[in-house]
Amino acid sequence: MKLWNTIEKAIDFIAEMMGRIGWLLIIYLMVFGVTDVFLRYVLNAPSLWISTSLQIAMVLLACVGGIYALNDNAFVKLDLFYANFSPKKKAVCDIITVVFTILFLGVLIWKGYQAAKMSVMLNQHTPTSIPLPIYPLKIFFPITGIIMLLVVIKKLVNDIRTLRS
Repeated sequence: MKLWNTIEKAIDFIAEMMGRIGWLLIIYLMVFGVTDVFLRYVLNAPSLWISTSLQIAMVLLACVGGIYALNDNAFVKLDLFYANFSPKKKAVCDIITVVFTILFLGVLIWKGYQAAKMSVMLNQHTPTSIPLPIYPLKIFFPITGIIMLLVVIKKLVNDIRTLRS
C-alpha cells in the first residue's frame, strides 16, 4: 500500500509537470501568435518560422494538456446520468470504459513509436523555407501515451479500491 502511494504521488508529479509545460506553451502561443499577427499585418514583414512553430506548440499543448486534464478530472463528461451515480457505480462505469482507453493508448504508443522511429531515420523536417525538425514532436507522442497510460492505470486502481471499500 505504501509503495502504491509513492507511485501515485510520482504519477501526480509527472502530470503536474505536464500541466506546467502546457502553461509555458500557452504563454509561447500567446506571445508569438500576437507577434506573428503584428509582423504580418502591421509591419508587412511576415515571419518565416513563427506560424510553423505555433502549430508544433499547439500539438504539444494537446499532448501535455490531455495528461493534466485526465489526472485532475477536468475533461468534460456527459454527466446526464453519471453525475447522479454513487461512487461505486461511477467506478464500475470507469472500469468498463478503461478497456477502450487502454486499447486506444496501446495503438497510440505502438504506432507513435513506429512513426517516431521512421521520422528519426529520415531526419524529417517541415517543408517550409526554414525547415524545423519534426522528429522531436513525433518522439513526444509515444512518451505522452505512456504517461497517459500511467494516469489511466492510477485511476483504474483507485476505482478498484472504491469498489472494494
